[in-house]
Amino acid sequence: MATPNKIHLSINDTGVVHNKPQNEETAARTSELLQENHDKHHIFFNQDGFHNHIAHHLLTLYGLGAPTSVIEKQYKHNVDYQRPNMPVEDSIVEDMSNPEHFQKYLGKEKYYRDFLIFWQNEMEKSGWEDVLNKNLFEGGERANDLLTRMYAGFLHPLIHLGFGIEFKQPAIIAEALAQACIHDSWISPYLLKCEAASTSGTSDKILPQLIDEIRSNSKLSNAAHWEDGNKIRDGILKRAPDEMISIARQWNVSEDQIGAKTAEMISTAVYFTSAAQKPPKQVKFDFYYMHCVNASIFFPTFNAQTWLSAASKVRLLKFKAYIDLAMYASRHSPPLLLEEIALYTPKKLEKGDAEWPGLFQRLFEYPDDGHAVKLARAVRNAQSVSEEYEGKVEWDRVKGFMWEKIGNMVVDSVEDTGNNWVRSAGFEEAWTDFEDRPREAHL
Repeated sequence: MATPNKIHLSINDTGVVHNKPQNEETAARTSELLQENHDKHHIFFNQDGFHNHIAHHLLTLYGLGAPTSVIEKQYKHNVDYQRPNMPVEDSIVEDMSNPEHFQKYLGKEKYYRDFLIFWQNEMEKSGWEDVLNKNLFEGGERANDLLTRMYAGFLHPLIHLGFGIEFKQPAIIAEALAQACIHDSWISPYLLKCEAASTSGTSDKILPQLIDEIRSNSKLSNAAHWEDGNKIRDGILKRAPDEMISIARQWNVSEDQIGAKTAEMISTAVYFTSAAQKPPKQVKFDFYYMHCVNASIFFPTFNAQTWLSAASKVRLLKFKAYIDLAMYASRHSPPLLLEEIALYTPKKLEKGDAEWPGLFQRLFEYPDDGHAVKLARAVRNAQSVSEEYEGKVEWDRVKGFMWEKIGNMVVDSVEDTGNNWVRSAGFEEAWTDFEDRPREAHL
């Protein structure tokens, strides 16, 4: 049984995307590897805050039906550069229980392991659902601070939380809470200001429409500079914060719209991530936009939680959309070229290689840190979630055969030469090292 201290995967809980069934041997071995990572490694593999993706990677592979040999191979590929956990100081863990002292440990990566033990202890007392409701969703300064930190670090704490809930692993949820605690809180004012200024009941604008407004706003589209260390924090929120909030606040969600609005968010994240191409350059996906897609997969799981109130589900979803819109603006709001998807010719048209099972199989063997297979799984989820709305809504920019073409673009792009990802797709500088390739769309 999975507990706040023990990872235990079940063959009955393999996530929201179904590809191949799992077996007890792989469940046991994957649990062992995740437990080793949990016990031994810091959530950052360096002091610059680069994230340990082992839990994301292994759970994605496990959920898609990868065999034990693949999961072991991918674990070995990424384990050597992880940092060891720091020693726990019992006095610090105890001090974190004092509400007046808790805040002084926030934002400091050296306290990751202390926070992890703290949250595990809290879950042992009252269960992970109660811990999340009390510490993320009950409102108030502390809960608001911790909830918004979930969206920091390019959504990594939120992604981690999603994996923990999707695969029913309280220990992974504890990792997510500890990870959120050691991230900075600079994103919090943006999210809370958007929420406070929300035009609830007075706007029915869809996300693709707001993306178009961002692109047409020259001050906002040019607010991020190539040399900015963080293009949201140092660009958008310093040079055009009012413009960003003015647009983002217009996306509304009522409690009776949660399902449809979730599908809109998921589909739109795939839209701006996959259509941000630069012909005739190689097909590549923006590294930062990709995280908006990879985080989107968890929202149907969030919505399915009976312990979570409808108001909390709305809040989770709106904050995610606020981040997506800011992320799009932060990369110089590139033009979105749907023809690059529609006219794309997969590179491997052999039987099965260009279909979802074949695409996942190719990614089982691809040696990265898990970003690619996470992206493909999230796109497949987006297709499943969006299909019932196709042709019935205004936001369905991606539809029909385009979904599987995007899956092929993901796999083909990482198997191609050069870097796996383009970083900041709206900047000319980002494409300097990528080759010009004739593609069918430009013949």
